[in-house]
Amino acid sequence: MAAERGSPSLLALLLLLAGGGQRPGAADYCSWRGSGLSWEPRSRAVEQVHLRCTEGSLEWMYPARALRVVLEPNLSSARRTTVCIKPASDFQGASIYVERAGQLHLVASPQRDISRRTASFQYELLTNQGAAGPEFKKMALVEAMCRPCDNMELLMAICSSDFVVKGSIRNVSHDSENHMSQVDVSIQKVYRQKNRIFQQDEASGEWRGPIRTLLQCKVKKGGGDFLFTGNEHFGEAWLGCAPRFKDFMFIYRAARERGANPCEFQLN
Repeated sequence: MAAERGSPSLLALLLLLAGGGQRPGAADYCSWRGSGLSWEPRSRAVEQVHLRCTEGSLEWMYPARALRVVLEPNLSSARRTTVCIKPASDFQGASIYVERAGQLHLVASPQRDISRRTASFQYELLTNQGAAGPEFKKMALVEAMCRPCDNMELLMAICSSDFVVKGSIRNVSHDSENHMSQVDVSIQKVYRQKNRIFQQDEASGEWRGPIRTLLQCKVKKGGGDFLFTGNEHFGEAWLGCAPRFKDFMFIYRAARERGANPCEFQLN
């Protein structure tokens, strides 16, 4: 772990995931915001923050010394927990380390900038409580993002995805720097969405929304109607299964006739 050049203070964010559940009387703090200017300048003590939700954010202005962030939501029954961290685009002033079994692993370093420093990030925790759990299905879809879904994956996607919409592709743009592509979609019907990512345009009355995917998937604009499914991460929609709508209808109706559909889906 390295200190910032020209300063005797250790500037670091230390993240530790604790799986023992909440302590008695502990409050549910999802996010934290603080400033290093309020700390005693001569002290070498490491400040500690406990965050007890499955998602939230942290903003540390004018970082000084080290801040130990303990993520300890009530996940004591979980077999596996995955921590997702998204540093802010203007992340400055500290390095992020994840602590595992007493060892520190560097996640993100500060950008070199002489302007005001703010070390901030968002976090999400994904939990696997068994092979049939919905979070496991989400992770499986993410891992298979670039290949077409098979019939069973598609049928599971309409049951467990954060969003399910019918629409067409308006435009596809690529961001090589961040290794992402964005699919802008015109929506005909919103079957389900966790949050209001897909919204109605006040002027045209058309429902629209952006969906992101990996650049390596090489998504191209195609004609016709699709069924877009996927999950939300850090307030953004990420693409899962996206068959042509007519193909989905054929697969779903055939599964329903056999009694093999894992959930009912509103066709009309």
